[in-house]
Amino acid sequence: MTHHSDSTKTALVLPGGGARGAFQVGVLKALAEILPRNCQNPFPVISGTSAGAVISVVLASKAEHFRSAVTELEYVWSHFRCEQVFKTDHLTMLKSSLHWLSSIVLGGWLVGTPKSLLDNSPLRDLLSRNVHFPRIHTSIENGNLDAVAVTAASYGSARSETFFEGAARLRGWHRTRRLGERTELNLDHIMASIAVPLIFPPQSIGNEYFGDGAMRQATPLSPAVHLGADRILVIGIRDESGEEEATELGPLPSFAQIAGYMLDTLFMDGLYSDLERITRLNELIDSVPEQHRNGSLANFRPIDTMLVVPSEDLREIAFRHRQELPFAIRALLRGVGGRTPRESKLISFLLFERAFTRELIALGYRDAMKVKDQLLDFVCGAQVPRLFAPDWIKRDLSSFHADEI
Repeated sequence: MTHHSDSTKTALVLPGGGARGAFQVGVLKALAEILPRNCQNPFPVISGTSAGAVISVVLASKAEHFRSAVTELEYVWSHFRCEQVFKTDHLTMLKSSLHWLSSIVLGGWLVGTPKSLLDNSPLRDLLSRNVHFPRIHTSIENGNLDAVAVTAASYGSARSETFFEGAARLRGWHRTRRLGERTELNLDHIMASIAVPLIFPPQSIGNEYFGDGAMRQATPLSPAVHLGADRILVIGIRDESGEEEATELGPLPSFAQIAGYMLDTLFMDGLYSDLERITRLNELIDSVPEQHRNGSLANFRPIDTMLVVPSEDLREIAFRHRQELPFAIRALLRGVGGRTPRESKLISFLLFERAFTRELIALGYRDAMKVKDQLLDFVCGAQVPRLFAPDWIKRDLSSFHADEI
């Protein structure tokens, strides 16, 4: 089934993933190369969560020059050091370790309870120097952008809150545990969206504290749809071909493996559930001729989606670079180095080191170039399948069985 419209509005959705976000930069680098050199931002709607939120606001702030924005992103991500994201000095790590230990032993007495495992104030400093938020308003006024959205999770109201800056015609939304709020984006919104629970400290906005947007984001594609998109490009950060079947009981999972598993679930599981919902709705809508879509069905519109994900296991790449993680961080997160690639999920989220991020940028570039014709058609509004994704994903998402609903 194909879809074409002269008024197609394409959105870019960037899920979170810590250092894995370098893969997204690589895909964008390829896209910038295959589009005309002076092309403005090809995505009227941009929506990001966690590390994806950082990339989103950079693209939005430089929407008049897409290639320039991507070049800037590539430079920053290919020169990353962990010390630019969180404090890695031995004294800070020692204080953090002692604080956690004392808090556990003393039950919070005298020393108080720690706010997070790592101090990400260096990242705030880096973003304050490199992200120019007033330019987002200029991009919208000049027609280079309809909206940019950043999602965070409220610890107080326990809901997913999407902060968006956009054209005057766009309206906020309120759903169960989900809220879309028009605002003027600033650094606090980004720091809230990237505040991975326990690892980075919560961020206050107004009278609430917020954490990483992936925590309660059961429908990560929803903000783009609310903001008018009818075509969504999603750049994922996980090879989802599936884990190997266990043939025998292995060793007890390490801290690194469990923590990595939790972050992996946090960042990606909602995306695949949301893709499945959209695929099922598309198949239902397309099964009814347009002239016969009455009642509530008349209010639905099909959404074309394209998913680009890594062709290689990012855990294995992280495992090769595991020693580049600063010693003080490895000491604090005991066992984080891991003895096998399986234990490297957590490392892959925290490994903001140039050798690792450059390899992920290169991988993203190669994977995007493999589908450059389909990617160009999708972004430029040509006829495309309702769902373009790796075959193993389409097999999981595209079969409509009424008895499974």
